[in-house]
Amino acid sequence: MISIRFDVWQDDDYNDDNDNRSSNSLQSNNDFLEMDTLKRRHLTTAINQQFPKAGYEQVPFDPIDFDENGKLYKPIRSPKNKVLAIWKQHNDIIIPAFFTLLSFWTRYYLISYSKFVVWDEFGSHYLKREFYFDVHPPLGKMLVGLAGFLAGYNGSFEFGSGEAYPADVNYAFMRIFLASFGAWMVPLAYFTSLELDLSQHAVILTTLMVLLDTAYLCISRFILLDSMLLFFTFTTVFFLTKFHSQRNDPFSLDWWLWLILTGVSIGCVTSGPGDAQMSSLFQASLRGNNFYENPIKVAYGSRFTLKNMGYGGGLLHSHVQTYPSGSKQQQVTCYHHRDANNEWFIKKPRELHVENDTEIEFVKHNDVVRLFHAQTSRNLHSHQVAAPVTKSLYEVSCYGNEQIGDKNDHWVVEVIDDLFEKTNNIHSLTTRIRFRHQVLGCYLKAANAILPQWGFKQIEVTCDKNDNPSDSHTHWNVEHHWNDKLPSGGSSHYRTLFLHDFWHLNVAMYTSNNALVPDPDKEDILASHPLQWPILQVGIRICGWDDNAVKYYLLGNPAVWWSGTASLVIFVLLFAWYLIRRRRQYRDFTQAQWFHFLYVGKLCFIGWLLHYLPFYIMGRVTYLHHYFPALYFTILMCAFVLDHFTSTCNSIIKHIVFGISYFMVISVFLYFKDIAFGFDYPSSELNGRKWLSTWNLAD
Repeated sequence: MISIRFDVWQDDDYNDDNDNRSSNSLQSNNDFLEMDTLKRRHLTTAINQQFPKAGYEQVPFDPIDFDENGKLYKPIRSPKNKVLAIWKQHNDIIIPAFFTLLSFWTRYYLISYSKFVVWDEFGSHYLKREFYFDVHPPLGKMLVGLAGFLAGYNGSFEFGSGEAYPADVNYAFMRIFLASFGAWMVPLAYFTSLELDLSQHAVILTTLMVLLDTAYLCISRFILLDSMLLFFTFTTVFFLTKFHSQRNDPFSLDWWLWLILTGVSIGCVTSGPGDAQMSSLFQASLRGNNFYENPIKVAYGSRFTLKNMGYGGGLLHSHVQTYPSGSKQQQVTCYHHRDANNEWFIKKPRELHVENDTEIEFVKHNDVVRLFHAQTSRNLHSHQVAAPVTKSLYEVSCYGNEQIGDKNDHWVVEVIDDLFEKTNNIHSLTTRIRFRHQVLGCYLKAANAILPQWGFKQIEVTCDKNDNPSDSHTHWNVEHHWNDKLPSGGSSHYRTLFLHDFWHLNVAMYTSNNALVPDPDKEDILASHPLQWPILQVGIRICGWDDNAVKYYLLGNPAVWWSGTASLVIFVLLFAWYLIRRRRQYRDFTQAQWFHFLYVGKLCFIGWLLHYLPFYIMGRVTYLHHYFPALYFTILMCAFVLDHFTSTCNSIIKHIVFGISYFMVISVFLYFKDIAFGFDYPSSELNGRKWLSTWNLAD
């Protein structure tokens, strides 16, 4: 009998002799491959020379190969069992297909269970061909409109919260259409994990966590924007990882493809009628407006509305209510809706005012005027009294009447420019003007500061002592204009520029979104602070809570949320540990492995920061579902960290660790599944699921 000895080469055989502290590191992958190939060639040649077999071609062993991240490619032995052979050959298709089918089933299951409008479900003003301003980009609302169109919805139902759906509204189809976006999140998570070069165990863990998170499941089952927002967040991350995989082949066809798709997907991530949020010229381009009836030039005696030209600016407004402090005179605000209280007359000072029904005198640059409120017959007024919110500026009020008043009612008109021509006159819609107080020298301003509830949450109007001609919040234009002595201007006079409107719309959305501040006079039981989200300290009742009603509770799977948050902390500690060791010349990774660790870790951690930290600097009210995009990065991080710790373990230990992880995610989901699928029994039966006292799951 002839025995043959095979030498087994280990990582330690290639350690640098000058650095005995290095563990599990290779001197060079290329050296390893070259030596291994030479050894195999020598061994193969020796065997074939001693024991040649007739009819067989002498084939050398294939060299061991490493991928670009330093991971070893191991040859796969073909199993003798046919079922196992099929599994080995096609598991890259079978596994994602299985999870995709399961995802669609969970998103569609009992989707029409509640026959009432749940939370903020809505139709679409697009179906009624109305301009729709909203704080969100329009794509989501357009897709909701498409769902309604395909479902035969005509736009007549108003979607009042808690209102029963009428028989002619196919709400189930609309929910299914939008739930499909939520269902596709699961396969996207699977393939993104593969692109991040995670192990098969970690890929399955990522997929399970997305599939069985009760918050993702619940929010995807209703006529809301969140499923589409999350879908495009997931596609953005997937396309970004595909683009990164082309880093060694820049400017190739695939490189350009994934770069473009990443940009398009980012654009998709990032609206009742609200045209008053937009510029006057933009509104003039909408169907159904009557701005073409405006006389072009403003004359004394004209009645008009004044639009503030700052982003998110409203219409100059007053009402009979008075300030609770300060002068306690009549309030002046900016308001975003059409109202008779937005209308003003422009007149000369009292000592110069003469009623004349025949002659027309146009208002010009540097004229001294009075702005007279049409509904309350009071004059626009300012004085050395601090504004109610912005204390550094002067208060603006309405005071006196046609007979009573003083010089504090006088304003100097300053023409800045006109969109179409150089003029000293004021043209409706197209001329930018400022109003300077004749006595104080301050400028009429509306800078999007919000008044308290006594001011109906409208925008504060002040008088700014700083002369800043570039401050758009001190710029005004005449919007609606009425004067029976003057002819209408016609629609051809009012044109607008697309790029200007596009930019204005996006800034107005941002401004309005940031203005959604919590009401200090009311308790919002649905709102929460960003600090509460990573630890899942709160949940949301998104419908009525009667014992017999179908109820849903928006709360994440605790196993998913808490492990995801813990993994962020662990990664930071790991990163600091490895940095310290590298500074002391310890080498825990090959260069390729270190780059891979940094790439995946930075993608997950920075992605989480970018989707989470902005809510701390926003002034707007915040809710739990605002954390959902950031949650995805914690899920990826959890799988990555667990994969990292088990990378050197044998297969049995790895099966046990990930098996326990799978069991935790699945078992916690099964325990909490009713809050996502809906339940119609008394919430008191869920007392056992109230793991934290802050969860208002049960009364």
